[in-house]
Amino acid sequence: MTFVPSLFLRRVLQLDAAATGATGLLLLGGTSFLHSLLNLPVSLLTYAGIFSVGWALALGIASLRERLSQSFVWTIIIANVAWVIGSVALLVSGYVSPSFLGYAFVIAQALAVDIFAALQFFGLRRQTVTA
Repeated sequence: MTFVPSLFLRRVLQLDAAATGATGLLLLGGTSFLHSLLNLPVSLLTYAGIFSVGWALALGIASLRERLSQSFVWTIIIANVAWVIGSVALLVSGYVSPSFLGYAFVIAQALAVDIFAALQFFGLRRQTVTA
């Protein structure tokens, strides 16, 4: 089932794309500095940056589409929730030993992603679906 995204949902997707893209570029452009500040592995910062830039492009393209499918928006929401769960799991796993700022950074970005997932869910629930 497809629908014409409301302005609200379209803007949430665009904001998510912009924030994710900016974060990805920050991670890629400031990897060494962020590693020293956050005490997170360079490889983690690099791969998270690459993924974030790609995800931002996908969100940006989705926000411009005339119609979206419910399943596609659900995929975005679930991916965002998975990112939040992965962020928390990273911190409790013992795989990394971030600095205080590293913990704050991971928690802050997870909260931001969680807010986007909630707003996307809210926007999806308000949609009128057409065949």
